[in-house]
Amino acid sequence: MPVPAHFSIVTLGVADLGESAAFYRRLGWTQRGDESLGITWFRTAGTWIGLFGHDALAEDVGVASTPAPEYRGVTLALNFAGEDEVDQALEEAVSAGARLVKPAVRAEWGGYSGYFADPDGHLWEVAFAPGMPAREDGTIEIPDS
Repeated sequence: MPVPAHFSIVTLGVADLGESAAFYRRLGWTQRGDESLGITWFRTAGTWIGLFGHDALAEDVGVASTPAPEYRGVTLALNFAGEDEVDQALEEAVSAGARLVKPAVRAEWGGYSGYFADPDGHLWEVAFAPGMPAREDGTIEIPDS
């Protein structure tokens, strides 16, 4: 039996749950859960972002907690319908407390994107991809090759 692609939550290990939750609230994201229980979630287009203490998440997984490197081999992406929306989203993220990692530029693949890091260094790409434009609800479709 194949494993169904029921991707539902990305959980991010964070140093300070309250600070990280406040950042995502400043982005205007909808929060669920009681932070006092040590975890909280934010709705995205079709999935959820979970915030859980860095050390507690390592313990839950059963691995040693080590300091997170600046580049973790993972980025999360927010796709938008146009370049102006990308610029606006990057500005809003920085105003909410993000660190601008890479200003938006036209990319060799024909789109336009930049990156910010949340308070814990998790990297977010903010992009406009003409070949897979964002729908009004924020979802995208990646066409067959």
